Amino acid sequence: MRHSMGILFLAAALSATAVGCTWVHMAPGASSVRVVDGSSAPAGCEKRGEIVVSVKDNVAFYHRNQLRVREELETLARNEAPGLQADTIQPVAEPADGEQRFSAWRCGAGRASAAGSAVGGTAQTYPLGR
Repeated sequence: MRHSMGILFLAAALSATAVGCTWVHMAPGASSVRVVDGSSAPAGCEKRGEIVVSVKDNVAFYHRNQLRVREELETLARNEAPGLQADTIQPVAEPADGEQRFSAWRCGAGRASAAGSAVGGTAQTYPLGR
């Protein structure tokens, strides 16, 4: 009995440690993909499609940090954008149950294109430190 409780405790501890880590890494080409807010369609851009991404938002009874989940969803969407020849992504809705949908846009190299983005439209996002 004591041995199985030790194994159960070890498994729970390893799970808790693992869910705190970020497992999604930026793919080549994804760092140049801009992320714009979802208030309106980016001006002068061509829609290239939609991207649906998902990650685990909970493990057993443990709910992961929602900021980390959002970061991973955004990184996954940025990773997919170059495959659609898109250089800009825009969330369509808030994440739900570890899944999020993004619109993919081609706005042209270096063009400031999004309504609601930072001054000059040159905002980029970067993953948080781990």
